[in-house]
Amino acid sequence: MCGIYGSTIPYSKDQVQKKLERTNFRGPDSLKYTQLKTKNGILSLGHNRLSIIDLDTRSDQPFSYMEHIHIVFNGEIYNFRDIKSELQKKGYAFNTSSDTEVICAAYLEYGNKCVDHFNGMFAFVIYDQKNQKLFGALDRLGQKPFYYYLNGTNFEFASQISSIQLFNQNLTISSKAIDDYLSWGYIPAENSIFNEVKKLKPGYKFDFDLQSGSFDTTCYWDLDRQQKQDFSINYNDAKSELETLITDATKIRLFADVPVGVFLSGGIDSSLITALACKTSNTKVKTFSIKFNDEGFDESSYAQQVANHLKTDHHTILCDKNDGLDLIENFNHFYDEPFSDSSAIPSMLLAKHTREKVTVALTGDAGDENFLGYHRYDWLRIINYFMALPYSIRKIIANGMSKLPNYRYKMVAMVINSKTVEEAYLKSVHDPSPNWKLPSKFDTDLTEFNYLIDAANDIYQRAGNFDLKTYLPYDINVKVDRATMAYSLEARSPLLDYRVVEYAQKLPTNFKYVTHNQKKILKDILYQYVPRQIFDRPKAGFEIPFKEWFRKDLKDFVLSSLNENELRKIPGIKPKEVSKAIDDHMTGKANNYSLIWKLLVLSQWLSSNGKGITIV
Repeated sequence: MCGIYGSTIPYSKDQVQKKLERTNFRGPDSLKYTQLKTKNGILSLGHNRLSIIDLDTRSDQPFSYMEHIHIVFNGEIYNFRDIKSELQKKGYAFNTSSDTEVICAAYLEYGNKCVDHFNGMFAFVIYDQKNQKLFGALDRLGQKPFYYYLNGTNFEFASQISSIQLFNQNLTISSKAIDDYLSWGYIPAENSIFNEVKKLKPGYKFDFDLQSGSFDTTCYWDLDRQQKQDFSINYNDAKSELETLITDATKIRLFADVPVGVFLSGGIDSSLITALACKTSNTKVKTFSIKFNDEGFDESSYAQQVANHLKTDHHTILCDKNDGLDLIENFNHFYDEPFSDSSAIPSMLLAKHTREKVTVALTGDAGDENFLGYHRYDWLRIINYFMALPYSIRKIIANGMSKLPNYRYKMVAMVINSKTVEEAYLKSVHDPSPNWKLPSKFDTDLTEFNYLIDAANDIYQRAGNFDLKTYLPYDINVKVDRATMAYSLEARSPLLDYRVVEYAQKLPTNFKYVTHNQKKILKDILYQYVPRQIFDRPKAGFEIPFKEWFRKDLKDFVLSSLNENELRKIPGIKPKEVSKAIDDHMTGKANNYSLIWKLLVLSQWLSSNGKGITIV
């Protein structure tokens, strides 16, 4: 895992160097760039390398193959050895043991369809010197970031937006992106915080003609929105097949020329990956969890129980408010566009201390989306009861509940006042019109809404698909990538293996979710390795005790950062209503820590990046 950069804009060598230095944390082992002559001018290619496979400098990037193919690549191709073997049979020769070289040979053999052969997480760009074009792609589920700026034949791309931002005087801040951020807590692709910078969407590839400036994107992988669940599958057969798939997905992600460990929270997903890592690894598995001193947030004892049972080399990382404050103040250096998932802070702390022992860490990400594990899927069951009532009756119930002081009742009222169950689910995911936000002047244009309204499957499967296409790539994957790369740690998730995703799509809902038993099939696989009683407890998220920290130790920081003068600088909000929400939080009348954190991040980002830049 690394950082990539490239540009047809004629930046000086010193400027390219500084652009790479800005994100040097993504790959501190080697910083290299080259400037190649094209028929139109100069192409700069740069790379921050975190050495994982083939540590020799021969695999440093930018990498050239057969003289006319040049590549910068971020990520891992887990099946590269199988692809390499096939290509060798076709006559291709290799001088390294890296996956980078295999991508180049695969491109020469299969052209733009080479991505169909890759199982991995990746963002790469190939300069095809003979054809004077750039070809690039992003992995199927958007595990790796890819930003780009396009203006005629001026094309610039990078792993993080800050590299493009540096020395670029043509950027304006997007008011639509701010509106999306205030609604969702993240900025969905294709948009970014700058109007002129876009994100490549997951499962997409592109061609850029260096001479004409033609830029074409193509979707090469997607969920099959019309695929119906296979009710002919036997549950025990499905459990066996899924276990085989996840075991292989775990095994291939353990391959590295550096130490590998596992993030172990003590929950279902991370415990399963740990168990399968122990099953397939030839060495004792190192595991890592985080511990908070605050009551109600420390679940490290559950991770320890799992570690004890599996006999891992376990490490518990202690986190307190001082660690949190340090990361809050430097948050936007690593998450260099607004991002409000507060679990990014404990994720960064976990990554920081894990990196002291290993260079790669496996995670349990994507278990909830694939196997219906979020609390909101259980909410759907309750919502369905209400949706069976006539709308006129639901409206009366909603009006009564909305007058109650508890915020939870107000949320329920908003949800059941929906016309359809799909609309109700969206409202349970985000509040489209909170009282502290100005009315939006933008259309809600997420193309991913289509995954929620397809009639091929039940609402549970459709909700999971919607989250696989939105929350997973735009929140979870962004959080994990930035948190781990901030400390030069590579994160790999077996449950994001596209084979696992595609198999989960075929399974009947009741294999994954039954009342009060979410992720049923994953649990039944896990219980073959770890005792069930360890997990007989409510599901917990990966949270940080911001509620109390904001009221106590970080109170002065919050009040100074979000005073009325600072709030007036934030577009799209009602400062008086926000001030009241902050006061209500401080006095214990309400729990508004998520709003406070969201506006802290945005305020700090605007303060650091918004000076002299127009908001349009």
